[in-house]
Amino acid sequence: MTKRKEGYLSLRADNRIRNGLIQCWQRNKANSFVNFKKTLDLKGNISNNTVYADAEGNIAYWHGNRIPVRDTKYDWTQPVNGTIPATEWKGLHAITDIVQSINPVNGWLQNCNSTPYTVAGKNSPKRENFPVYMAPDEENFRGINAVRVLDEEKQYTIDKVIQAGYDKRLTAFELLIPALVSSFEKNISHTDSLYSSLILPIGVLKQWDFRCGENSIATTLAVEWGQKILPAISKTIISGNEKADLIDKARQFAAMAASGDLLKPLLATITELQNKMGRWQVPWGEINRFQRISGAVENQFDDSKPSIPVGFVSSTWGMLPSYSSRTYPGTVKRYGVNGNSFICAVEFGKNKSQILTGWRTEWRSGVKTFFDQALMYSKGKFKEVLFYKDDVMKHVEKSYHPGSEESGVISL
Repeated sequence: MTKRKEGYLSLRADNRIRNGLIQCWQRNKANSFVNFKKTLDLKGNISNNTVYADAEGNIAYWHGNRIPVRDTKYDWTQPVNGTIPATEWKGLHAITDIVQSINPVNGWLQNCNSTPYTVAGKNSPKRENFPVYMAPDEENFRGINAVRVLDEEKQYTIDKVIQAGYDKRLTAFELLIPALVSSFEKNISHTDSLYSSLILPIGVLKQWDFRCGENSIATTLAVEWGQKILPAISKTIISGNEKADLIDKARQFAAMAASGDLLKPLLATITELQNKMGRWQVPWGEINRFQRISGAVENQFDDSKPSIPVGFVSSTWGMLPSYSSRTYPGTVKRYGVNGNSFICAVEFGKNKSQILTGWRTEWRSGVKTFFDQALMYSKGKFKEVLFYKDDVMKHVEKSYHPGSEESGVISL
């Protein structure tokens, strides 16, 4: 409970549900689509969306599970008066009532922590068919890119799925960079003091294909500039659209921002790069790094110690293989701390899976499995999962027997 000017704000927890544990167990034991759907009726999943696929070719998505029935007269994105009967929950929605997509005709589903109303592209559930409180989630640039990428291929294999998941187009900059270039070309003449400082960087960005990469100078310019204008984008107000998402705000910002709001942050970006790196022509992989030097100290990074270049960027800009990085006290380079830390592609029916685990599970530096998939992670290069016992045994380095002091080690 916390106190605000208008009174106390309290939250009733609903996270001690036995059915949650039962549902998790039964979900893992289900051997058919029918049995899996029955587990949803337990309504024990309080926080997660569900994506399903099986060897028979069924795919499905449910947006939530345990969803209370609420009075639609209230705006449930804001605190409501909890002292009156009208704001009490009216039971729970039936699973058939919640936002879902089962076997859409397009043959694929996606969700990037975004709205379910684009989960199957043009074949997604319709927003007007559901109460607002059931899916207030906003669209994001990553979701837009996922729909575009998946819609470009009609016959997927596991290799094509991985390729699609590593698309490097940055949807946000497809919108923002043209506005920046246009602002420069329309407002900055040869006699302007900004011209000589920005003409070359603008030229780099104008020729960019909006794909990130280790060797891309444009990626460095765009991300560093984008971070400077992101607060202004987030604060953008759209008349008549109080629930505008980041896409709407970015579009409005790109269309209405004054030239100084676009160009001055770019000048600041150029100045900072020159001061830190000695030049503004810095390839993204030179400053965007992947490092693990200690398993015990969180966020301990050191420019003087080995690290690996990474060509990926944050999902904020539409990146599918998300990699969020920033500088830390004492560092000039940026280091990643979240994003796609575990990635798995599965082909159902053939028990064929490929996997990447960037940070690994070993916490002792110097041990082989401490950081051995780092380079693969930075390149999006997967390795096959050892599913069958015979395959696992072929890769055993040490084996454990009861009474033995040595534990088993398997290279996975």
